[in-house]
Amino acid sequence: MIPFNAPPVVGTELEYMQAAMSSGKLCGDGGFTRRCQQWMEQRFGSHKVLLTPSCTASLEMAALLLDIKPGDEVIMPSFTFVSTANAFVLRGAKVVFVDVRPDTMNIDETKIEAAINENTRAIVPVHYAGVACEMDVIMALAKKHDLFVVEDAAQGVMSTYKGRALGTIGHIGCFSFHETKNYTAGGEGGATLINDPSLIDRAEVIREKGTNRSQFFRGQVDKYTWRDIGSSYLMADLQAAYLWGQLEAAETINQRRLELWHNYYDAFKPLANKGRIELPVIPADCKQNAHMFYIKLRDVEDRTSFISYLKEAEIMAVFHYIPLHACPAGEKFGVFHGEDRYTSKESDRLVRLPLFFNMTDINQRTVINTILSYFA
Repeated sequence: MIPFNAPPVVGTELEYMQAAMSSGKLCGDGGFTRRCQQWMEQRFGSHKVLLTPSCTASLEMAALLLDIKPGDEVIMPSFTFVSTANAFVLRGAKVVFVDVRPDTMNIDETKIEAAINENTRAIVPVHYAGVACEMDVIMALAKKHDLFVVEDAAQGVMSTYKGRALGTIGHIGCFSFHETKNYTAGGEGGATLINDPSLIDRAEVIREKGTNRSQFFRGQVDKYTWRDIGSSYLMADLQAAYLWGQLEAAETINQRRLELWHNYYDAFKPLANKGRIELPVIPADCKQNAHMFYIKLRDVEDRTSFISYLKEAEIMAVFHYIPLHACPAGEKFGVFHGEDRYTSKESDRLVRLPLFFNMTDINQRTVINTILSYFA
């Protein structure tokens, strides 16, 4: 079976994990955590990067940091993972879903303002497939209406919008280092990017169970105490050691994934030209990270047949999110504002193809040939 995904392995991870084990500090904020955080701060230009156990934890941190309360409303797309919504629902907020653009599957920036009211506190753009939302429009809306912007950049590590790294444009950004992402911390992992300097001190407190323990370890206070609400949002240094190996090879991983992505695109362009499928769209202002390659078929029946055909050939291809507003919890905790013109229809047509760093050329050629035979 050619899997849909395999976690990236570059070869240095075990060495670094052994070094972490020998250091005598396996919990959070060890040497490898600092290396990873500093690398991202310098590479991406964020004021402060804090490693977390997952992107879910980073989103929950963001909701705490912004003091989201019952009665508040948060705007986001329905075509996203449950964690995007859960983080704010846990604080008592109402989630307001708006439609996506059919070209990028990102939130339709032209539909956001109509969903804003006196209860709105934040906008949460989700950079689907590592392709940027229209952040200039979103940030201008946030400034006009005095709102926060939390970027769900779970899929966007190494992608840019007009030269700026995804996750660094909004007030807060959230990365994922889950095993399905381009870079992993050994299975799970995330990072919170604090781009508004005024939020840094409180972010450190929230991440350290509501204490000023980080200041204590830096020698800024002689003891640490309970200062605020918070939780345990630290990544273990053993995981950070695995992640460090991946970040050192970030360019190599990025280039290989882009090569695989373009192989798919070039192979299926004739099918798209004939109108049989639709291919991903990368807007001119966006530089993507080849997080995923998807195609869109005619409808859900066509997609089901396509996935079954590949499965018979021992190739794993998968669809993606069930739109949140169509789920039981989405109906309970959220509302869809405006018309669902594209979210449901486009999500029913979309299928993701195998793409991962350690994928061989032979396996990709097998996937391509099998797909071409389906359409033949």
